[in-house]
Amino acid sequence: MSSVNTTSMTTIGPSRAAVITAHYSLILVFIGTSLNIITFIILCRSTFRNTKTKPIIHYMRTMAIFDILMLYGWNLDHYLANIHGFTFSRQAIPLCRFFSFLNYFAAQTSAWLRVFVCLDRYLSLSRLHRTWFSQSKNILIIITCIMGILLLLNFHFFLFVCYSRADGTISVSSWLYVVYPLWDYVNLGVYNCAPFIFMVTFNSGAIYHLIHLRYTSTIQNSRIQHKSISITLIITTFLFLIMTIPATVGYAFFPTANSTILHLLDGLLYTYHALSFPLYMIIFDEFQQEVFRMIT
Repeated sequence: MSSVNTTSMTTIGPSRAAVITAHYSLILVFIGTSLNIITFIILCRSTFRNTKTKPIIHYMRTMAIFDILMLYGWNLDHYLANIHGFTFSRQAIPLCRFFSFLNYFAAQTSAWLRVFVCLDRYLSLSRLHRTWFSQSKNILIIITCIMGILLLLNFHFFLFVCYSRADGTISVSSWLYVVYPLWDYVNLGVYNCAPFIFMVTFNSGAIYHLIHLRYTSTIQNSRIQHKSISITLIITTFLFLIMTIPATVGYAFFPTANSTILHLLDGLLYTYHALSFPLYMIIFDEFQQEVFRMIT
């Protein structure tokens, strides 16, 4: 995910593996964007329109938007650097700062939205009545707070990162401090480590209560409606951990490793953010039914 690794490829001819991963990045942008737009449209249809009864839909819609944003920045620069020898980030300082910011902000926001999805599922399955965290209005407040906090955390990209060198070229580093690999370490904690701990904790509790629902009593029957969507979101969050941690660890601790391996790991990371539609189609019954209703 580091901008330094992406743009350094422009100085030498790309290998065959680099060309393949570069084209994959471009394909991922188009396919992932299309699938996430469809996902968002489906989640706005009548079945999911009543967010008072299904407030978690707010999270799912927002995740679809940020999964789209996740696919730009690094993927476009990776393709352009290897195939055409330039990147958007090196064309102008505003573009450099925006894409540097977007690469981290979108990823971290996507991760923390999933943390609160896990919390919501745990609370929905373990409580007889809705908590403050499960109210539709409060979920919108939570989403706004997540975005606001992470915007402030990464706002330094707009102030101190990217500058013009004496020869007129643009550096993606900072003139004030060593932003890379420092921010890759920060990103590892914010995007992976902390979310990993919370996701595993909440998912473990949710799984326990899902198993317990097999032996449900009359009182517990009111929570069966949460079962399908809970299983769907638990599976997607576990996939998030499996597919995103290797790339983040690689760029944080092994930035000088084989660039092809790092780009393959990045490809795996960004592939996850294009998988919501097929995953929902396979394991989320209500989503699947709404898709069929839309096309018939």
